[in-house]
Amino acid sequence: MVNPRAWFAESIGTFCLVFFGPLAITLSLVVFGNGTLNLESLLVIAFAHGAAIGLMVYAFGHVSGGHFNPAVTLSFLATRRINVKDAIGYITFQIIAAVVASSALKVILPASEKVKYGVQTGPSALIGNSATAGVAVEIILTFFLVTTIFMTVLHKKAAVGLYGFAIGGMIFLDHIVGVPLTGASMNPARTFGPALVSGYWDYHWIYWVGPIVGGVIAGLIMNYVFIQKSEQEASA
Repeated sequence: MVNPRAWFAESIGTFCLVFFGPLAITLSLVVFGNGTLNLESLLVIAFAHGAAIGLMVYAFGHVSGGHFNPAVTLSFLATRRINVKDAIGYITFQIIAAVVASSALKVILPASEKVKYGVQTGPSALIGNSATAGVAVEIILTFFLVTTIFMTVLHKKAAVGLYGFAIGGMIFLDHIVGVPLTGASMNPARTFGPALVSGYWDYHWIYWVGPIVGGVIAGLIMNYVFIQKSEQEASA
């Protein structure tokens, strides 16, 4: 049974991420900065992305599960925690919302063009501009994001009410270490919206392959090693 309300919730949460995240990049680097990433701008960018997801998880987690990310949705599909029709609906609405959010940013704040509306631009010189290293970074970052989601949302012994804070915190951590390396996507929709609006497609495949691989691996491990056991113990 499909749930269109959940699809719509996914679009709102994804819009929030893809609007406020790149907006923070523009403000910290272009409007109030000199165009160079420093510790202060990195903290602003990481906090904005983490807060957007953490708050939206609390706002819509009880409606859709609070994925806001095709990689998360595919990890739930791989572990049979969402049906195929809803998974398609989630991903479709996530991508549409990402494009709309980037388009809105283009209209509202033209200065965002200077940072390509927040699109991730590929592996940095810190990792040798290596596509292989870039994929590996995105796999690792997304692995721990999805691990946090599964273990705080689905595990029966997880601390009640802290999932939004934990997920937002992991997004914050991923951005602190990941932005200087790959731009820290962990989310194909987050990259696709700005890429479409800016026309910047270099290394775009990295931000699909890395997050999806890392997310599905994490989902499978957490589900079948930890979560199913907790569910069995809870029902015993």
